Amino acid sequence: MVTLTGRPAMRSPGHPPIRREIEQAFWRKVADGLSSEEAAVAVGVSGPVGSRWFRERGGMPSISLDALSGRYLSFAEREEIALLKAQDHGVREISRRLGRAPSTISRELRRNAATRSGKLKYRAGVAQWKAELAARRPKTAKLVLNPQLHEYVQERLSGRVRRADGSVVTGPLTGPWKGRNKPRRQDRRWSLAWSPEQIANRLPIDFPDDESMRISHEAIYQALFIEGRGALKRELVACLRTGRALRVPRARTRNKPGAHVTSDVMISERPAEVEDRAVPGHWEGDLIIGLQRSAIGTVVERQTKFTMLVHLPREEGYGITERVKNGPALGGYGAVSMNRALASTMSTMPAQLRRSLTWDRGKELSAHAAFTVETGIAVYFADPHSPWQRGTNENTNGLLRQYFPKGTDLSRWAAEDLDAVAHTLNTRPRKALRWKTPAEAMNEHLLLTKQAGVATTR
Repeated sequence: MVTLTGRPAMRSPGHPPIRREIEQAFWRKVADGLSSEEAAVAVGVSGPVGSRWFRERGGMPSISLDALSGRYLSFAEREEIALLKAQDHGVREISRRLGRAPSTISRELRRNAATRSGKLKYRAGVAQWKAELAARRPKTAKLVLNPQLHEYVQERLSGRVRRADGSVVTGPLTGPWKGRNKPRRQDRRWSLAWSPEQIANRLPIDFPDDESMRISHEAIYQALFIEGRGALKRELVACLRTGRALRVPRARTRNKPGAHVTSDVMISERPAEVEDRAVPGHWEGDLIIGLQRSAIGTVVERQTKFTMLVHLPREEGYGITERVKNGPALGGYGAVSMNRALASTMSTMPAQLRRSLTWDRGKELSAHAAFTVETGIAVYFADPHSPWQRGTNENTNGLLRQYFPKGTDLSRWAAEDLDAVAHTLNTRPRKALRWKTPAEAMNEHLLLTKQAGVATTR
């Protein structure tokens, strides 16, 4: 049979697998918004098969969805060839009816015929299976071939969080990954957690002369999500910001309005220079809330994405003194506590980098007038239900949730721990900064400001 077909022996997997075009149609249905079960039924396969495809491929197609080139025989043409062959038509007659070269038909009848009976019997289903099997191009993943690249990618995904002096911050203790999405209302392991896009675009900066140290972010995603790739461990998906085991759309959160905002501090009154991000020193802020009235303040500079975390320890007497109606807030983020902690944090920046602060509508900044008098920073509030007006801060809070998940007690972290997490974010490359880090962008601005000041004094 090997001599007759001109092709090495192929071990049959039993029943021929589902054709490639059916799986392509399945993924197109998924892209249209159908669930995996609905998409499977729509293309003529069972719901469990669709669920298995979706799960094994991490929610993303592992094959091209482009239509098959006319250069190759389709399954419909193979069915026509099988029918005409059963009617004892010759090769040239079949080629005339299909509009194909006689050599194409002859080669097809010889190479892809069924051989189990000891004779060449042409069946369309077997021929299609053999053609797809021969067309596979098993390409070893680049992360498998290049140990240095593999180590670089894995370190930026799952590397340890460190303080500015290089010492390791262990973070919370977590259980083993169970193959599911990130745990709900539980701690997650702290890691560097660079996104695949950040890793891919940082490589040319870190290795400008080494062309072997290049990989696309999609290749990293496939190594994480698709079973059988073998390049990266599946549990490393827990190091992605979303922590999801499959690719799914993410939901939006909504802010709650407050009654302390007057017309003169609305975002519409904010200077125009804030909007175009041309001038640094304009910040966005909010709180991330944890269990038992714990919170961490977050402020992000709009131009450089530089992040600072505000430590909000609980006031003396919290949990001991009986709560009094309209009494002082002891949770750590009442108006007085918030003003004191936020002013202390913002005072670490030079005066030219303290121009304005855009905040959510939370009541923790209801004493904003006193904060402005003390620091000289103008405060503005976003419109109700409009988190996109503070998009830089909202995106940063999403990154911080990897280190401070919802449903966990945030009061257990010391100021040094918050500084370590802020340092981790400020040393991650950002697409908006052309893959520089926020710390690098901030240092460049400070150097330019210093040089301008020196030039002015001469």
